[in-house]
Amino acid sequence: MVMPALDDASLSAIWLTLKLASITTVLLLLLGTPIAWWLARTRSRLKGPIGAVVALPLVLPPSVLGFYLLVAMGPNGPVGQLTQTVGLGVLPFTFAGLVVGSVFYSMPFVVQPLQNAFEAIGERPLEAAATLRAGPLDTFFTVVLPLARPGFVTASILGFAHTVGEFGVVLMIGGNIPEKTRVLSVQIYDHVEALEYAQAHWLAGGMLLFSFLVLLVLYASPLRQGWRG
Repeated sequence: MVMPALDDASLSAIWLTLKLASITTVLLLLLGTPIAWWLARTRSRLKGPIGAVVALPLVLPPSVLGFYLLVAMGPNGPVGQLTQTVGLGVLPFTFAGLVVGSVFYSMPFVVQPLQNAFEAIGERPLEAAATLRAGPLDTFFTVVLPLARPGFVTASILGFAHTVGEFGVVLMIGGNIPEKTRVLSVQIYDHVEALEYAQAHWLAGGMLLFSFLVLLVLYASPLRQGWRG
């Protein structure tokens, strides 16, 4: 039996998902790098609590995280009141809301590989840079970043892949609005609910292959040493 080609709704969901995953990954690298560096270097008593907060999405049901983000970003929530005050409106059921939710949900998949990579560098390269009178920023950009490159690659792959596969958080925050918040996982759910199994097979099979390739890259290459798992 020949399976039908993807319809416009499915193509739109694929494009929206790739856009969401790309933006989320870039933001996670920008936000997660200083967090991971601080967690790797600090001796503060706050390291445990902050590390636990970052890792919460690993054990917290997506619906719970999505619910509290929805409340916080809603018109009566603290984030929602702030965004309304600055003229941005409310974030739930918008693409911007999906980005915010995705950043929180995929945070540990970026921070933990980076933290592991930073910790693996050790003190000697930093001490050598200090003897050459390199400043903290110079040391970070010329010594730390090159040595931590495998961790950045792993973090980017995991952050992107995890965002592509999320369902509960994006459904809670974004709902199911065509060409606006309906991502790939939600589109698969719609096809199954409508008994359109052929279309669901196309999308689900593509995600299955994508997930396998991501894991293959991580487990079959030295990059996996930067991933805590």
